[in-house]
Amino acid sequence: MLDTVTIFAAGGEGGSGCVSFRREKFIPRGGPDGGDGGDGGSVRVRATATINTLGEFRRRRHLRGGRGRHGKGKEMQGRRGEDVSLGVPVGTVVWRGDENKREVLADLAAEGVEIVAAWGGRGGRGNKAFATATNRTPRLAEKGEPGEESRLFLEVKLLADVGIVGKPSAGKSTFLSVVTSARPKIAEYPFTTLEPVLGVVQTITHELVLLEIPGLIKGAHEGHGLGLEFLRHVERTRAFIHVIDGCSEDPLSDFEEVRGEMEQYKAELLVRPVIVAINKIDVKEARDQAARIKASLEERGFVAYAISAATGEGVEELIRGTMQTLDREKPTPQKSGNTEENTRKQPSARVRVYRDNEIIIVECNQAERIVAGSDLGDSRVMIQLRRELRTLGVLKKLENAGVRHGDTIRIGNVEMEWD
Repeated sequence: MLDTVTIFAAGGEGGSGCVSFRREKFIPRGGPDGGDGGDGGSVRVRATATINTLGEFRRRRHLRGGRGRHGKGKEMQGRRGEDVSLGVPVGTVVWRGDENKREVLADLAAEGVEIVAAWGGRGGRGNKAFATATNRTPRLAEKGEPGEESRLFLEVKLLADVGIVGKPSAGKSTFLSVVTSARPKIAEYPFTTLEPVLGVVQTITHELVLLEIPGLIKGAHEGHGLGLEFLRHVERTRAFIHVIDGCSEDPLSDFEEVRGEMEQYKAELLVRPVIVAINKIDVKEARDQAARIKASLEERGFVAYAISAATGEGVEELIRGTMQTLDREKPTPQKSGNTEENTRKQPSARVRVYRDNEIIIVECNQAERIVAGSDLGDSRVMIQLRRELRTLGVLKKLENAGVRHGDTIRIGNVEMEWD
């Protein structure tokens, strides 16, 4: 089972705006008609119940939205780039950032929840958008924005009502196979379960989803055995069925060891209800000490049942008791992708002007796009550009920085001589 993966998502580049003027017979001064460029496609992540693992991403680690088309004359807007949509299992947590610093982008804990992992770049404006009462022949246009780039870490945390935990060979898989239609691997050696297994118990009034976690051993929270790899899945469960081997040399010590590993992984797990299943009472040794173990656990406030997963003895009572426990507990609210926070960020309106040796650097998102999308070899363009720089507040900051005739100005990747 592939339940963690790192992928790289990039939105498509926005299309550039067009500089065009209406040229038709009998309309000598048709005015500007350059259309806007289309927005780039975004990369979206959607929770889907029909997908169980992240196996699709074994070989597909780089994803990019479609590129927006450039605008054209006659006010023709460029076509929007196609979005890329990723289906992931319900319960997937999407992190953004590198290994040293990550932030949760969304917790997709509900079917159909979708978030945008990387926004496509905005399309640039055509010269039609720059027309004003005093500038009827604008020759400026904007270059499309580059798409947003994100490094994403996807982590699946399965959704279940009850997590089945315990040491290896305690009988967890046999128990799950008896009470549900799940068919986990069962054999007479430890670690036969190599990945979490889900099963459903259905009655007239209840539907109970059980999740078996591979056996936990000492040091599981540090990566020993298989525990660390799958302990994340129990974070969403509302309660635990803790299966202990009644034939073990010290069943109570086994119980404490597993509880200790869960506490080391996440202390809040110990606050959730626990139903203890003392298994293998079909064996005389286990049956003889079951009463003592049960009494000891109940003295400490735990609910315990003596069962035999192999024969089914006591299993029905255990399931009934588990359902009653869940009925008394309030369901743990599940988070979902926050669509309000997951919105496209507005471009920065900040204008910064500073000197770097002999060059004056201008940092202004909108000015950079206009300069990159316009023909600066045309003197009429330079006059109009100066007006736009004044409107954006760049001109005033250049004057404050002491710009003089002949100074080299860098806006984005473009350098020009100040006139």
